[in-house]
Amino acid sequence: MIEIKKKLSFWQIWNMSFGFLGIQFGFALQGGFMSRIFQTLGADKDAIPFLWIAAPLTGLLVQPIVGYLSDRTWHPKFGRRKPFFFFGAVFSTIALFLAPYSSALWMAAGALWILDASINISMEPFRALVADKLPNSQRSYGFVVQTLIIGVGTWIASNLPWMMTQIGVANTAPEGVVPDSVKYAFGIGAFVLFTSILITILTTDEYPPEDLEEFERDKAEKKGFFHGFKEIMENISTMPVVMRQLGLVQFFSWFAFFTMWSFATPAITEHVFGATDTSSAAYNDAADSVGNYLGTYGLISMVYALILSFVASRIKINRKLLHLLSLIAGGIGFISIYYITAPWMLHLCFALVGIAWASILSMPYAMLSSSVNTKKMGVYMGIFNMFIVIPQIVAALGGVNFLYKLLFGDEVINTMLLAGTLLILAGLSNLFITDRKATHD
Repeated sequence: MIEIKKKLSFWQIWNMSFGFLGIQFGFALQGGFMSRIFQTLGADKDAIPFLWIAAPLTGLLVQPIVGYLSDRTWHPKFGRRKPFFFFGAVFSTIALFLAPYSSALWMAAGALWILDASINISMEPFRALVADKLPNSQRSYGFVVQTLIIGVGTWIASNLPWMMTQIGVANTAPEGVVPDSVKYAFGIGAFVLFTSILITILTTDEYPPEDLEEFERDKAEKKGFFHGFKEIMENISTMPVVMRQLGLVQFFSWFAFFTMWSFATPAITEHVFGATDTSSAAYNDAADSVGNYLGTYGLISMVYALILSFVASRIKINRKLLHLLSLIAGGIGFISIYYITAPWMLHLCFALVGIAWASILSMPYAMLSSSVNTKKMGVYMGIFNMFIVIPQIVAALGGVNFLYKLLFGDEVINTMLLAGTLLILAGLSNLFITDRKATHD
């Protein structure tokens, strides 16, 4: 018997997505400060993207598998997605806590690999949970509320090392050692990550499969690794047209943001503050400031998501047009970094980036969830993640270094010009999406 999905209140949607606060603490600390850790441990600027490569490679493998497995999981007490939330949270917490204590580059790269793989175990089931729980009329609203929580996490986590410095925690350390301000920040992030996911697990129920007998029969008939692999590959080859069209948008979007995560710290500390000695107070203060600017894009994404949640709960929105304009705004923000004349202006640049970030975390998923078989929501969300990790792999394998030097020149600040150009291309790629069911509530 098909169970009709009820509309949920704001706070019910908030609780079911609250675990994303912790996930975003992990991603924000990873994105804002792993390159700082790599530089502290002696990495050359051009080598930084390669040190990130294990993370997207792992996501390419983990996400479709986790999505497939979560689609085929059901327990009357533990649910379908929640077991993946829990185990991902445990391993993410351990990796996040240990990452800043790395004493060699290979250790830091390994910690990033474990951290990203573990966060991936939790993340896509959270996306699938929104589609599981909400009727189509609330999908945009649900993903926007999720984005609001992500914005809160990005803003707070990106500012944590700066906050630690303000209360007197040491912001410098001997050469090759990560400062205590960063270690404390990662420790706080680990606590928030585990706690917030646990809150979602304890406050959220899940719907059982629509036909439990058919679900169990199908699971019994289609067991084993090879069948699972075959089914994932079949789903990839027969993915909806909308997913393929969104794939182009996602490729440019995530290539741009990977460029920012890899190069924002070296680019801004060098171009704006003239600081290159990673053991100096000038560099570490500048790196804290970069975290502060990255926090701005989280803050603005939160505000933008709050506005969108208000709008989406009351009127129908054109998802495609909204995403197009938001991405172009972010592209202008990245490009503007090259031309700023005072450090405070970086807040304005990253405010525009925050508009794009809020849209990236909500609109593609709202468009996708309206276009796929609900019984395969988890595996399709996992497959969709391919369009997030593949551009990051391409970027890490030399794509960023090749393109920014080819198009703009050797100075590391040119990476921000590349990020902006790619984000504008991402925005224009929305014009290829024509399915009205996907583009409108």
